[in-house]
Parts: sequence; structure tokens; C-alpha cells
Amino acid sequence: MQIRAAVLTVSDTRTAENDISGKLLAELLTGIGAEICQTVIVRDEISEISREILEFAQRSDVNLILTTGGTGLSPGDVTPEATRAVIDKEIPGIPEAMRLSTLAKTEFAMLSRSVAGICRQTLVINLPGSPKAVKECFDVIRPILSHAVKIVAGGGHD
Repeated sequence: MQIRAAVLTVSDTRTAENDISGKLLAELLTGIGAEICQTVIVRDEISEISREILEFAQRSDVNLILTTGGTGLSPGDVTPEATRAVIDKEIPGIPEAMRLSTLAKTEFAMLSRSVAGICRQTLVINLPGSPKAVKECFDVIRPILSHAVKIVAGGGHD
């Protein structure tokens, strides 16, 4: 199934010019043949993040939403809370796999609070904010993205 993705950067300091992680995520997605429908930067505010996720999930041209940023322990890191507020089902295995794989590279991986789930018929996955962590986590989820998007959209198992 064709992946049609939205990339949501969560940050109070990033702009279109300096959003390295969002650009990297779009490049990684394009590299696996995904179509990038839109990239957006929002502030670390639960209501703004939730609103963007819902707006993307309502679009017929988006079947994957990847967020970057706001998954750590800082007081302003609220992406997981915003995601949980709008998903219908949580998929704990995805962030568990990202943490397990990246834990072999850095002990700080255990501090990630990333969430994955389904909002309407759209797959939503939180990734960390640093470019290095984005690349490492994307490498973990890349093999399952197409299959997961297909299943979430109502397709059968292969």
C-alpha cells in the first residue's frame, strides 16, 4: 500500500529553516517511496499537537502521521499526552521496539516516552526530536510501515 505521510515537528524553537529532524524524516520517508502530503511545525502545546493529528487523520490523502520531538522528560514535552488524547487504539509494540533497539546504542533511550496508535484509520507514531534518534528509530519501524498502514486502513494480512 502506498504510504501517504504527514510529518509533524513539535518544538517551541524550530522553524522551517532549522527543522533538521522534520526534513530528515521527510527524506527518509521519500527514500522508501512514501508520498509526503504535508509537513507542519507546532508548539509544545497539547491542544495544538492533538488538533494537528486529528486534522491529518481526517484527510483522505494521509495514512501515516510521524511526529518528531516532545517525547522526553522536560516539562514541555507533551507529545505522548497529546497523541493519547486522540488515538482510538494504542500500539505499544512500536515504541517498545524503538526503545529496545536504540537502547543498545545509548542508555538514554529508556527515557523516551514515545507512543504509537491509530487515529481513525491513520497510523500515528511519535519519534524523538534529535536527528540521530529520528534516523535510528526510523530504521526500526521502516520494515513494518507499509504493512501496518495497510492493516490500519482495513486491509487484510498478507
